[in-house]
Amino acid sequence: MRHTEFWARMEQVLGVAYARSWADQYVMSELGGRTASEALDAGVPPKQVWAAVWQALNLPPSER
Repeated sequence: MRHTEFWARMEQVLGVAYARSWADQYVMSELGGRTASEALDAGVPPKQVWAAVWQALNLPPSER
């Protein structure tokens, strides 16, 4: 997964206006106590970050 696909998925599930804000503010233990944005900036693969987001938002299996 590329960063562009990650952000497209975020915007699809949270909306364009809220996706970046959520990614900048919501801290996840699965990402070492970082937000999605912090994890991506630290070099965590987007696929791994998406898996944490998917779990945090309790999204359906079809969104995995």
